[in-house]
Amino acid sequence: MEIEFATEADYTYIADRDQHIAKALIASKIREKEIFMLRDSSEVIGRMRYGYLWDNTPFMNLIWLDEPYRGKGYGKETVLHWEQLMRQQGYPTAMTSTQSNEDAQHFYRKLGYKDAGCLMQENDPMEILFTKKL
Repeated sequence: MEIEFATEADYTYIADRDQHIAKALIASKIREKEIFMLRDSSEVIGRMRYGYLWDNTPFMNLIWLDEPYRGKGYGKETVLHWEQLMRQQGYPTAMTSTQSNEDAQHFYRKLGYKDAGCLMQENDPMEILFTKKL
């Protein structure tokens, strides 16, 4: 698997599949190198997107692998790649979250993320916040 920063050529792919980001933000996140494309040969198999909570803490907003590529270590490889990049840039901590009804919470805990609280929004499952010292 190759992990590469998204380029303008990836815009349509991202816009068509990522329903959790405003279309108006995709181009700027590509320019700021805040989206990774995950590829097997030249085929896109997933993506990872991040930003910054409080403008100073890297926050992984989304990691997605297409179904046939799950459970093969690609997600872990991607998260560790991102963490290393954030560490190199001098960030001491990274964060992410997932809803309480999603299995991703177990994935993050296996990678060393610690429960840091929750967010409760009306009509949505509880959002669990995670932190990890880099």
